[in-house]
Amino acid sequence: MPTKPPSPRERLLETAVRLFYSEGIHTVPVDRLVTEAEVTRATFYRHFPTKEDLVVAYLRATDTRLRAAVEAAVAEAESDQGVSALLDLIGEVTCSAGFRGCHFINAAAEYPNASDPVREAIAEHRAWFQETVTDLAAKAGHPDPDHAGRVLVLLHDGALSSAGLDDPEAVSITVRRAGRDLLGLPG
Repeated sequence: MPTKPPSPRERLLETAVRLFYSEGIHTVPVDRLVTEAEVTRATFYRHFPTKEDLVVAYLRATDTRLRAAVEAAVAEAESDQGVSALLDLIGEVTCSAGFRGCHFINAAAEYPNASDPVREAIAEHRAWFQETVTDLAAKAGHPDPDHAGRVLVLLHDGALSSAGLDDPEAVSITVRRAGRDLLGLPG
């Protein structure tokens, strides 16, 4: 059965995901988005009243994709090994082709105002991630899962920032080892 071609909204979002991540949000004008997505400006504004609305949709789509990847990685692991599976996923991501850091940290650098809708989307993703790693630390038996969760978020953020600046393989190995050491898990 033939697949349905992407809708104009989907094409805009796919284009935004590609360009915003590879080049930055503020450097990509609406004209380029509509040209590469092969839609009109009117179509763009019908789906996204402002460019910021597209940025929020981009971050929410990225959040959905990352949640699914984390859930899949954790689901395959034993209940007390979920955080280990997450650390492996982070390590793999930092070594992937085209890796340019964390979508959310990159966007936060471009939107410094904490009350901006873009920052609110970032905060929602980070709250989910904090809750997820804290829960995984509890399942791994850590005596202070709240503290361990905060440390794991710092390791995550550091790995996603450092991999673009340093040797990604070394960052991958370090984040995996540090997380396992924190939780007393086997290497």
